[in-house]
Amino acid sequence: MFDIAFSELLVIVVIALLVIGPEKLPKVARTLGTIVGRMQRYATQIKEEVNRESRFSELQKLQQEIQQASESTQAQLNQGMDSVTEHVTQQLTASQPEDTSNQAINPPIQN
Repeated sequence: MFDIAFSELLVIVVIALLVIGPEKLPKVARTLGTIVGRMQRYATQIKEEVNRESRFSELQKLQQEIQQASESTQAQLNQGMDSVTEHVTQQLTASQPEDTSNQAINPPIQN
């Protein structure tokens, strides 16, 4: 995150020791450590939330793609079924004799 070398850190510690004093420096260091830890946890939580939202967005896109593919497949199947039904209906109509005058309903009586 920050590019601080050991020598720069040492200079900061020496200045803090001179400004704050040796009695308060451990308490200030603990407080500063606590604050830095909280900031790191907060940054980690933000990163996790962003990643979670990104994954959720990707899952929503995937769900939409699957739903569109499903609807497309269903439409194709319906078209195929309509075509088959039409073909069967045409075949049945063509194979039936044109003169259907009650022969099947009232067969001739033989004596």
